[in-house]
Amino acid sequence: MSESAHIVEVNESNAQALLIDESHKRPVVVDFWAEWCGPCRQLMPVLEKLANEFAGAFLLAKVNADEQQMLAGQLGVRSLPTVMVIKEGQPVDGFAGAQPESVVREMLAKHLPAPWEATAAEATQLLEAGDTAAAIGMLRPAWEESGRDKALTLLYARALLAANRCDDAEAVLADIKMVDQDAEYEQLMAQIELSREAAKSPEIEALEQQLAADEGNFEVRVKLAVQLSQAGQYRDALEHLLTVIRADRDYGNGEAKRLYLDTIATIGKGDPLAAEYQRKLFSLLY
Repeated sequence: MSESAHIVEVNESNAQALLIDESHKRPVVVDFWAEWCGPCRQLMPVLEKLANEFAGAFLLAKVNADEQQMLAGQLGVRSLPTVMVIKEGQPVDGFAGAQPESVVREMLAKHLPAPWEATAAEATQLLEAGDTAAAIGMLRPAWEESGRDKALTLLYARALLAANRCDDAEAVLADIKMVDQDAEYEQLMAQIELSREAAKSPEIEALEQQLAADEGNFEVRVKLAVQLSQAGQYRDALEHLLTVIRADRDYGNGEAKRLYLDTIATIGKGDPLAAEYQRKLFSLLY
């Protein structure tokens, strides 16, 4: 049966450390099983899968009830398989018999943080370390998985704003209902407006005026895209470049296409914005 950093075998010599001491740090899910027990073999892969999926949020402690009869007796095991959750040194939940994954997940949900909560914590550390692109790449799927939880919405918007992606940050914040638009929401919206004003360099404003006077001027449009990309306004930059490529796939001996791909690389391949515009380019070219 497979082992990992989140799965351990328990015996009398390590039971105190793994079942009691460890349960004061995180929940311990104890699985009493035996080699001859068919239902045990059905349940074990489910528990191992979840232990690895939750990546250390709980410890899966496997106890061979035939070899560790004293432990099984001390914890009141009457049939196999028996699963129990130990927290703060005490059994708090459990079940007997092989159960489907949905039932096991339902039990775990009562005692564990959701996987996206751990992702949010890791993304916060990345933001504090200045790795905004990696944080954004992690937060998008976590945000969706959470059902667009308000706290995660605010964190995701803050990350996008740190990357100067004002439009994307505003779009994410639009998901927050009016009744939930608190002081932090208002602060972020104000920061978005300030960032937009700061991003309007004289060069960008001049190029926008030129383009407004002559929308077919691809040279100006490409120059504007470069300035916007340097200002962190990636979506607008990519839209301008896509307009050029749509009209002339080889504009400037492929300059527009090269700048488009460079912008995507700057955003980061794991970022949803990069994926979105990779798909748009692929659809256009193929």
